[in-house]
Amino acid sequence: MTPQEASAKSLEICQLAPVVPVLIVNDVAHARPLAEALVAGGLPALEVTLRTPAALDVIREMAKVEGGVVGAGTLLTPQNVKDAVAAGAKFGVSPGLTDTLLTACEAADLPLLPGTATPSDVMKLLERGYTTMKFFPAETNGGAPALKNFSSPLAAAKFCPTGGISMKNVNDYLALPNVLCCGGSWVAPAALVEKGDWKAIEELAREAASLGR
Repeated sequence: MTPQEASAKSLEICQLAPVVPVLIVNDVAHARPLAEALVAGGLPALEVTLRTPAALDVIREMAKVEGGVVGAGTLLTPQNVKDAVAAGAKFGVSPGLTDTLLTACEAADLPLLPGTATPSDVMKLLERGYTTMKFFPAETNGGAPALKNFSSPLAAAKFCPTGGISMKNVNDYLALPNVLCCGGSWVAPAALVEKGDWKAIEELAREAASLGR
């Protein structure tokens, strides 16, 4: 997969809904009902972070949910990429970017949302052929005002900002012309997941899916 192909596929995924849930799941038993609730609420693209021992098994279970497009977050190494693809991930997300990681994803035909924080990061990706990327951690790096300032000199870049985003500020990001969608964990709070309150999570997803429309 070329960088251009990868970026085009990432663009398609980012356009599925205004919010991509960022999920840290400890119990694989929660995987399928959680994914079903989020997809039913209108959020089909799901990022499962590789931050728990259960993460790969969670991806395997969520990949079985009809209508869902499950990705692996916190990709750091080529081995992470191999494991994610083997588990059924359809896209990847990384907190930053390295040539090694980009090459591994391209070789594995895994579309990647590479993390950026500076204009230099963005320029490096544009030079390689990527136009769809992540802005992380968004709030720490200047939030929506920073991305607004990116939009003119770096007009070719489109973003999925993640990090510190909630219902309180998500519309500030979605209003920007260079923002495709936002990543956030608020649609699947740990307390609701632990309780198994899938109906409440579906409602949060439905609210998020209606943003910007």
